[in-house]
Amino acid sequence: MLLLASPAVIVIVALVVLPVGWLMGQSFYDGGFTLEHYKRIFSEDIYWRSFLLTFRIAFTVTVLTLILGYPVAYAAAHAKRPWDMLILSFVILPFWTSVLVRAYAWLVLLQRTGVANQVLERFGLISDPLALVHNELGTVIATVHILLPFMVLPLYSTMQKIPRELMLAGASLGGGPLHTFLRVFLPLSLPGVVAGLTLVFVLTLGFYITPELLGGGRTIMISMVVSRNVELYNQWGAASAIGVVLLVCVLAIFMLVSRIIPLDKMLGQK
Repeated sequence: MLLLASPAVIVIVALVVLPVGWLMGQSFYDGGFTLEHYKRIFSEDIYWRSFLLTFRIAFTVTVLTLILGYPVAYAAAHAKRPWDMLILSFVILPFWTSVLVRAYAWLVLLQRTGVANQVLERFGLISDPLALVHNELGTVIATVHILLPFMVLPLYSTMQKIPRELMLAGASLGGGPLHTFLRVFLPLSLPGVVAGLTLVFVLTLGFYITPELLGGGRTIMISMVVSRNVELYNQWGAASAIGVVLLVCVLAIFMLVSRIIPLDKMLGQK
């Protein structure tokens, strides 16, 4: 059994264990063993503000993707062929385009002379261009668009396995459409909701390209702090310490979620 598992073990050790071990080692090293990098994280305001901003944006993006993605997944799960495949095709289509290209596209659309401001001015809704980029708003808009498929797909996977007969049974017992949805369908779709929320939240925590372009240097998320510590200050230890703290936060989120809903149910296996 050990020989059979050895290829997978070698891959995991090479791609996960060794890099994470090197990361943790760098975070405790500065000419020798030190805790200075971690002291800096918990004492300097720039790190606290970046962490708070990152978690706030991640929370906002997660909520917005749920609000936008749940109806799309519901429509795809209940539509008949070929409409269900058409809806999913539109959801998956953005994966064919690079994240960098999509970020630049949003930069063109939302800038002061972009399409969004021109349309609003043409209809007389605004007199002066709105500041839609180089701020937190532009970062949130672009991030929601990029991560929306990661919310829709887990929701669709869970909704597709909910027997439609349950909704018919609820209706036959006198429940209206809204009452049946809230009492029958929504609770059964919660594993997909939790899976989508967790996936989008964790991915947003490590986003780099989108806040770098759409934030314009004003929206400093934690990934940008890591990048600047390495590229500008050559502080590998400080960058590694931030990475370790972020990794611990992500693992804590997964552990908390797994206590609420088992991992196999989140993945739609049961």
